[in-house]
Amino acid sequence: MHKSKTNAMRMLDAAGIPYEAIEYEHSPHDPVDGVSVARSLQEDPAAVFKTLVTRSGSSHFVFLVPVDRELDLKQCARAAGVKSLEMLPLKDLTKVTGYVRGGCSPVGMKKRFATFADASLTGHDQVHVSGGQIGLQLKIRPADLIQAADIKLAEIARQGE
Repeated sequence: MHKSKTNAMRMLDAAGIPYEAIEYEHSPHDPVDGVSVARSLQEDPAAVFKTLVTRSGSSHFVFLVPVDRELDLKQCARAAGVKSLEMLPLKDLTKVTGYVRGGCSPVGMKKRFATFADASLTGHDQVHVSGGQIGLQLKIRPADLIQAADIKLAEIARQGE
């Protein structure tokens, strides 16, 4: 069991939503990209989702895509109902979400933002998302994640470069 609860874990517990906290080894010079995380968990990258934060003017939007895919910003803007989106600058991530790069969970951010996941999310029995810190993933049923983060599904991923 994980030593201390993260915000994401506290929120899931409070909502009575089941999940499994999975720790993985991570040293400061290890990459924090999702494909490396999936490899260390020995999981299919298509079932491990990264959490990406964007902005449009002063509004923020959260998107979940499989770690081996990229956001299609045009599709994301269409899903969010805005003209255009840009990635949130890394320097603003902690200030906006309360999380760090590589440890950004779609659950338990400082504020609730409109959150979207690639439609492929529901094609899995269980998925992994960040648990709110580097070295921690949460294994959760897609329907439970959708409920916990009030997620809307959309076609927002494209093949990675």
